[in-house]
Amino acid sequence: MTTAAQPYVSDVAFSRAVKAIQARKGSREAYARSEQRGWRTEVDDNLAAFLADANSFYLATASVDGQPYIQHRGGPKGFLKVLDKQTLAFTDYAGNQQFITQGNLSENPKAYIFVMDYAHRRRVKIWGEARVVEDDEALTTSLMPKGYRARPEQVILFKIAAWDTNCPQHIPQKFDAGDVAAALAARDARIAELEAEVAELKEKAG
Repeated sequence: MTTAAQPYVSDVAFSRAVKAIQARKGSREAYARSEQRGWRTEVDDNLAAFLADANSFYLATASVDGQPYIQHRGGPKGFLKVLDKQTLAFTDYAGNQQFITQGNLSENPKAYIFVMDYAHRRRVKIWGEARVVEDDEALTTSLMPKGYRARPEQVILFKIAAWDTNCPQHIPQKFDAGDVAAALAARDARIAELEAEVAELKEKAG
């Protein structure tokens, strides 16, 4: 008697078609071991710290007939917040009013978050389901970054099904303009300090 294959958390990404291609191309054995170790389903300290430092991510949804759509979301660091071990949330700011993401989620809750950290060449992939929450002023206020000049329109809640990381291969190293400006300002201040010390030493020696 045969039984169905044991389901794994990673099956959210590794469908039967994917596994068949992995087998044909020689990577199935390695990924079978990773299945048994298990993908993560809850936010741990490392993921929480990673998200707290993120100021940008991509949110993928699909229409009821499978047409994919990816939309960028940005804000101050930490605007993508951890509500509990399996729930992420962020304020959805007013934009171009196409409402493609919201329309997709109204028919198909499956969603995906992709977060890139170019400076440290890291990326995180998060599968789950999302829903839009409108007219909850208290929730919107609690998630809105203080002092951020944007008009909050609604909230998106994301329930995590699985998450995983990728290797840094082929990720170009890029730095946030604000971080670069701060580093240059610190360097220039240190140079000015050293120049002042040199000038003072010359005056004393002179």
